[in-house]
Amino acid sequence: MSRVVLVTGASSGIGRAVCLALADRGDSLVLVARRRRELEEVAEICRRRGAPRVLVTPADVTDLDAWQAAFTEAVAGLGGVDVVVHSAAVAAYGRFTDVPPEVFDRVQEVNVRGTANVARSALRLFGTQGRGHLVVLGSLVGTISTPLLSPYVTSKWAVHGLTRTLQAEHQGDQVSISLVEPGGVSTTIYDKAASYLGVQGKPPPPVYDVRRAASAVLDVIDRPRREVSVGVLNPLVTAGFRLLPAVFDRIVGPLMSRLALANLPVSDHTGNLFETSAEPEEVEALR
Repeated sequence: MSRVVLVTGASSGIGRAVCLALADRGDSLVLVARRRRELEEVAEICRRRGAPRVLVTPADVTDLDAWQAAFTEAVAGLGGVDVVVHSAAVAAYGRFTDVPPEVFDRVQEVNVRGTANVARSALRLFGTQGRGHLVVLGSLVGTISTPLLSPYVTSKWAVHGLTRTLQAEHQGDQVSISLVEPGGVSTTIYDKAASYLGVQGKPPPPVYDVRRAASAVLDVIDRPRREVSVGVLNPLVTAGFRLLPAVFDRIVGPLMSRLALANLPVSDHTGNLFETSAEPEEVEALR
């Protein structure tokens, strides 16, 4: 059954991989992200791969007016939306006291307020339609804590809390709300993250191809569930965090430094938090 699916963060990473996978099976798409040029490139690929209708609506999900205008355009242009997949997110590395306050706040603004803006619009539409499915991309770090990622960890705990609250509020009606929790996935969020460590981050092992995360999203669209974890070690890591907190805290720092940070030195920078960056090579790789 063909659906109309709106995807935020559609220009990169998991969001883009979800769009391509949905196009392969003939769903119509609404692509939302900040960068029109990259969205148009992804839209063209989706059309070639079988998406019957593709609408590009650039917007920053933190800008309520711009986001609502994009969402209204999508509903009007395609006659409704069956599924909203919210994937847009940013990250920042550094010890908490080294990360500038405006950087910490920007991560919360994008990841938390952006999620709230998207969820509010989607759920109001679904209430009017009498049906719909909201899929929120969370993270393994929404269930644990790790040093040197305090802005991102804080935001993902908030995203998980908001999503669980929405699930409770919509229990028993015709609206489905799902939370997908990837572990380490090979996307550009690590390269584009702000850093105040002198090095850049990288995905922690085991690292999964972005298509695996996209496949999990498509599976939960087809078979709605409350929560889906992507990563075989996720349950073990979460159990260690909850059951052995002192041991977890003692080993997570060295593991983070050894396995989740790149060796290439970089100067302190804000990544794509306040500015966007082009990435045509990733578009090409997913053709």
